[in-house]
Amino acid sequence: MKGGRVGHMAEDYYKVLGIDKKAGAEDIKKAYRKLALKYHPDKNPDDKKAEERFKKISEAYAVLSDHEKRKQYDTFGSDTFSQRFSQEDIFRGFDLNDILKGFGFSFSGMNGFGGGRKKRYYTQDAADPFSEIFGEQMGRQQQQIARKGEDIEYNISVTLEEAGFGADKRLSVKKKGVTEEITIKIPPGISSGKKLRLSGKGLPGINGGPPGNMYLKINIIPNPIYTRDGNDLYIEKQITFSQSVLGTSIDVPTLPGPVKRIKVPAGTQNNTKIRMKGFGIPRLKGAGKGDQYIKINVTVPKKLTEKQTELIKKLSEEGL
Repeated sequence: MKGGRVGHMAEDYYKVLGIDKKAGAEDIKKAYRKLALKYHPDKNPDDKKAEERFKKISEAYAVLSDHEKRKQYDTFGSDTFSQRFSQEDIFRGFDLNDILKGFGFSFSGMNGFGGGRKKRYYTQDAADPFSEIFGEQMGRQQQQIARKGEDIEYNISVTLEEAGFGADKRLSVKKKGVTEEITIKIPPGISSGKKLRLSGKGLPGINGGPPGNMYLKINIIPNPIYTRDGNDLYIEKQITFSQSVLGTSIDVPTLPGPVKRIKVPAGTQNNTKIRMKGFGIPRLKGAGKGDQYIKINVTVPKKLTEKQTELIKKLSEEGL
């Protein structure tokens, strides 16, 4: 007998269908229908295990639903039967399309194999009796169904100024080996970890389907001066002990605006935070801005001159 043997699938066909060896034709049909519905390839897309299971139950049904083949199988047993009969022998004259259609599978929609309506009878010349169903027919269905292209994702690094106040950036991205130049707008107020969606900039669609989307994950480069917390900015400033006691004025940069002169009240303690209302980061898709806070650090000198030492002693004598 020509064709590949089915030794690699030499399982007990009765166990494959979960039926007793004395099962009648209706019991065999009911068992196959239940399993075919469960392991149907359209219900298990890209699932190789389900595909192999579907092939096995179809092979078992092809044998046990045929009186003559079942008689041979019962006579020889699984191992000997698999050595004597090829898959081409098993599936000869077996029209899987019509059988599944009779079980309620739709061949025009997603519950079927995709539009194959002409009868197909497998012959001993077929190298793989399932190649037409899992190859040609599934391929035909895929050709008929327009699918959206895959989404792609890139990481993009931006400065604190760009993330906080918006910017236009030009990027070179590779899609399937082809470099593409794109210009993107960084919206004001975006934070690290957020993703920008560029509609239609992903991979091309399949069979006329729309392209996928591109997602850009934002990474904010650490700033040497500022720390960001939500929409608020923090900056540290050093003042001397005498300035903290007597009060002073300090120059404070703003982002991205000019330097502001800020008054430090007399008696300001170490780690005091001075609030600059509205000088923070714009709120993403909202009104207003956060605030900027100045953290005051009072410095204590490690070394003193003789004159400074005398002055400090006098202050100490006065209770300071």
